[in-house]
Amino acid sequence: MSEDPAPKPGRRRLWRVLTVTALIIAGASAIVTIDLWTALGRKPHGPDLERLARSPQWTGERFDNPLPQASMPMWGILKAWIGGDQIRNPDAPLPMDTLDPAGYATPPASGLRLSWIGHSTFLIEIDGKTILTDPVWGPRASPSSWIGPERFHPPPIAIADLPPLDAVIISHDHYDHLDYPSIRALADRDVPFHVPLGVGSHLEYWGIPSDRIHEYDWWDTADLGGLTLAATPSRHFSGRAPGGEKSTLWCSWALVGPRNRAYFSGDSALFPGFGDIGEKYGPFDVALIENGAYNAMWRDVHLGPEQAVAAHRMVRGELLVPIHWGTFNLANHAWTEPAERIIAAAEAAGVTLHVPRIGQRFEPASPPPLDRWWPDIPWQTMDEAPVISSGLDDAVLQFVPGPKTIP
Repeated sequence: MSEDPAPKPGRRRLWRVLTVTALIIAGASAIVTIDLWTALGRKPHGPDLERLARSPQWTGERFDNPLPQASMPMWGILKAWIGGDQIRNPDAPLPMDTLDPAGYATPPASGLRLSWIGHSTFLIEIDGKTILTDPVWGPRASPSSWIGPERFHPPPIAIADLPPLDAVIISHDHYDHLDYPSIRALADRDVPFHVPLGVGSHLEYWGIPSDRIHEYDWWDTADLGGLTLAATPSRHFSGRAPGGEKSTLWCSWALVGPRNRAYFSGDSALFPGFGDIGEKYGPFDVALIENGAYNAMWRDVHLGPEQAVAAHRMVRGELLVPIHWGTFNLANHAWTEPAERIIAAAEAAGVTLHVPRIGQRFEPASPPPLDRWWPDIPWQTMDEAPVISSGLDDAVLQFVPGPKTIP
């Protein structure tokens, strides 16, 4: 009987290359999976679902908005993301202020002071209380430390250097608002978390004690020693992993003190609820309104600059401060466009606006003069790239400067 011929050297080398490649791919996949698995969080389950089911916003399987959401064409979104010649990332380090922790030892004269950490993260000192919004210190808006949108700038202060906090408020569970590394860093501080329904499941999974987690439906309130926290509606969605979309609630927040009032929009499209918020809790000394990561295809989940001005007017804000821009590349517009467009929209509507630098600490009662600290690069106007939410009537559209329809 003849023996099988030995494999040729070329085939042996090919086999070794394929084996090594497969092992590398498997190892890399395992590392990425381990890296992001915990950061994905945990959907509400068991007794949590019974609590969620009592919400008027719960449809039986998920949360939803009072106004329907127009479909978002995935191919169109992907095509826009890949194409285009917009400058979506800074090409040089951004000018920013470093927040000196010693600056918090002296309370604000007006009782209200803001510090912009970046994106939607603000430190709000209001009537003797210190509130942190949507804390994101991580290097990426992603469950992974390897992939995902990188931040444009370092945080202007470390979590360890923050002053004592009375509350952390969360608007929803998307990665650019609920950041696993930041929550873990805050876990060591004895601070309560105030979150929309269902978001507590993520926090418990990440090691936050249940007695420090307070969940809210829309219009629920809490008293923080004279400061009222009110979870107010927004028009958005939630989800951190496939199958988890709208499994937790989203909200905005009203902070109502004896002297000052502040509004934090979280993420939202335009809807009549802004008027309800203004009627119930306004006027606000300052309104922090979502302003970036928009286009016509996302018109029912994000505002855009012109509708940010409309939302500000509807909630009866005094000073408008744009948030949700200048930190991550999350859309296909130029990275400076949100600032340029909201300046134009605010001027057209007669709205008082301040666009802070990263790390700037200021009092809304006496905001600094406008400083265009970003570079002058090409951007599109509202006429060129309009964003108008669907389902709006004339009572809401009257607050929007510029065109009222999408071509």
